[in-house]
This record gives sequence, structure tokens and C-alpha cells, in this order.
Amino acid sequence: MFFDNVNEIEKNHKEKKMRLFWRLFGLLVIGCCLIWAGGVENPRVTIKTGLGEITIEIYEKDAPITAANFLKYVDEGRYKDGCFYRIVTMDNQPNNDIKIEVIQGGLSEETRGNMLSPIKHETTDKTGILHKNGVISMARLKPGTASSEFFICVGDQPELDFEGRRNPDGQGFSAFGKVVKGMNVVKKIHQQPAEGQMLDPRIKIFDITRIE
Repeated sequence: MFFDNVNEIEKNHKEKKMRLFWRLFGLLVIGCCLIWAGGVENPRVTIKTGLGEITIEIYEKDAPITAANFLKYVDEGRYKDGCFYRIVTMDNQPNNDIKIEVIQGGLSEETRGNMLSPIKHETTDKTGILHKNGVISMARLKPGTASSEFFICVGDQPELDFEGRRNPDGQGFSAFGKVVKGMNVVKKIHQQPAEGQMLDPRIKIFDITRIE
């Protein structure tokens, strides 16, 4: 009788251990799935220019409207034969008290027919994407007018964020990604000859394509 009880206790103990093992194993599997799902890489694109290539990571989860718009231009080949046409440096904005440094590009005059409808403005206080060095953002006039034209920050540009002072409306600009490779090309473009703020000659964008 005594040994029967001992065997029964040992059997129950083993069963509890197995149940605990499978519970822990299940939690591990779920955890790995969540990590894998959350770790999916953001899409990346390559801007192929006359001065080299720039690789951009697109934050489509953080700025879904702006990112989707940009990727639509990319996927439909609308930026092919575009250009970088404007640079803003500390020396070429005499009428602005709030200085910034960026390069701006998009569609050329010859490809303006590829422009899509403007998109809703996504502010940096909602997306959390601030205008740090290498961040790409949409050029605009008033909020809700951004469509095809974009700029890349050269250095940190907090005055372009929400409540920044560069634009009188205080809404800032819609950032949606960041340079992960080729910042040297961005700086090279920023140093090219210009008439005022307009590059002369413009820097050709051969194409912008996704990195598969």
C-alpha cells in the first residue's frame, strides 16, 4: 500500500512536470511568433542618382499615409528620370530667420505629368518621426498639399517638426523614412553649384526602386 502511494505521487509529479513543460513550450512558441511578426523589416528603396546611390528605409507603420504615397510613386516608376533640383544651405536663405539644411528632389519639369493627388498631412507629433540627420520628408505648401516632392535633412532640423518655426502654420512636415546608406551622396549633392537655391545643373534621378 505504501509503495502504491509513492508510485502514484511520482506519477502525478511527472504529469505536472510534463504539463508545465508543454505550457512553457507553448509560451515560447507564441513569444517567438510575436518577435518575428514585430521584427519584419521596413521596406527599403534605392535612389539612383548621377552622383551615387542613396538607400532609404521607409517607416510605413509609423507614417502609413505618407509612406504608402511615396511607395506608390516608386512601384509605378513615376520617379524615373526625376531629379534633385534644390539645396538649402546656411548661405542661401537670406530672407529666412529660421535656417534649415536640406536637399530637395522629385519629379522633373519633364515628368510632372506623373504627379498624383495630394495626401493628408501626417504630423511628427503623431508619427514620432522627427527631422533628424538623414530623415526624408515631404515638401508642401499648406497642409494637405504634399504629393510627389520630397527632401532629405542634412543635419538635425527640429524647426521642421510639428510646432517648428520654419513654416508659419506650425504643422511641420511629414517625415516618413531615413537614409541608411549613402549619406555621403546626400552631402555631395548638398555641396553642388546652385543659382540661389536651385541646383545648376540639376542632379539626375535615374530611378527609385525597392530593394527586394
